[in-house]
Amino acid sequence: QVHLVESGGGLVQPGGSLRLSCAASGSIRQIYAMNWYRQAPGKQRELVAAITIGGSANYADSVKGRFTISRDNAKHTVYLQMNSLKPEDTAVYSCNADITTTAWSTNTYWGQGTQVTVSS
Repeated sequence: QVHLVESGGGLVQPGGSLRLSCAASGSIRQIYAMNWYRQAPGKQRELVAAITIGGSANYADSVKGRFTISRDNAKHTVYLQMNSLKPEDTAVYSCNADITTTAWSTNTYWGQGTQVTVSS
């Protein structure tokens, strides 16, 4: 069994910052790509940021220069540092990861999501 748990969401004023964390636990052999998605009410889910096992990162155009994705492989954790937040960043943020278990099964696992609300 593998579980992903996000934390760090909340209410923040425009221009503020939040740091999201997503920790994987369970029978993990290897974690490959780790990603952050978000879904705002009435909108499609979108990929916000992605990071490879080697640390190469990519971002959606809407968050470039404001968000930074990073990972700690020893802790099986991916982070999303969000600065200069805007009301349009309001969404449920979820992480996913491609994980090979100790039973040599590889799947994509999702966390439950954490709400980020940017409002004055």
